[in-house]
Formats: sequence, C-alpha cells, structure tokens
Amino acid sequence: MEIIVLSGDKLPAAAEVHARSWRESHRHICPPDFLEAHTAARQEAYLRAKQAEGSMIYLLLENGKALGLVSRSGSLIADCYVLPEEQRKGYGSALLRQAIADCPETPRLWILETNEGAERLYKRFGFRRTGKRHVHPGGVDEVEMAMTSNK
Repeated sequence: MEIIVLSGDKLPAAAEVHARSWRESHRHICPPDFLEAHTAARQEAYLRAKQAEGSMIYLLLENGKALGLVSRSGSLIADCYVLPEEQRKGYGSALLRQAIADCPETPRLWILETNEGAERLYKRFGFRRTGKRHVHPGGVDEVEMAMTSNK
C-alpha cells in the first residue's frame, strides 16, 4: 500500500474511486437521477477544481490500483472515500492518518449527520462533533467534527 499526492496521470482513477464510493455512500438518501449524475467525468472536474484551489488530494494505491482518496484544504479534511468492496481493510484509516499528519492546525471535517459509519471511524481518531451544522432544506444536514485528542 502506498499513499501519493494526486497527479494528473492518476486523476481519472481517483475520479472513478470518488464517483463509485460517493454513489454508494449516498444511495440511501439521494434520488437515483442525482446519484447517476455523479459520474467519473464529473468527479474528475470536481477534483481538478479542488487542486486548482490549493487542496492536497491523497490517493491510496495497492499494487498500482487506486482504492481510496482523501483531500485536505488547510486543516479541513474532506472526500475520504474508499471503494465499497475495499472498505474495512484499514485503507480509510491510512488515508485519514496521512491527512491528519499534514494538517497545520486542529483537523476538522464535515459529515452527513446520518453517516454513522464515518462518525465511528472519526471518533476512533479523536474527532468529536462541534455543534456546528450546515442545514440543507429538505435533505440531510451536515455536522462538523474536530479532533479533540490524538489517538
């Protein structure tokens, strides 16, 4: 396993991981047409824009195959996704450790309030809800978590 900073030649593979993982993680809360709009091409443009804005995107590879990614903008961690069939193998933890290690200040992130699996993972790393939330009319709200201890 290796974690690299995303480069242009790996962008299509990272976008495929992002698209597949995002659709799976959101399938229970989003309508099918909205899920299908999150194609690899769309997510490639999203990741390219994040890089242009200065985000660091880390890609996890196993035997050269892209399995997961995470982004970091300053101390804001986002886009922690692992292919559905590769979850529960420690890849998300490895990505999160990398992003945390590179944060210049207290690491923080936002999750969907219904994403219990992600919240369990982040709590194991010492993240706790801060009380801040993004309200989405007619949808699921996001809640902020910040690292309160180094585990």
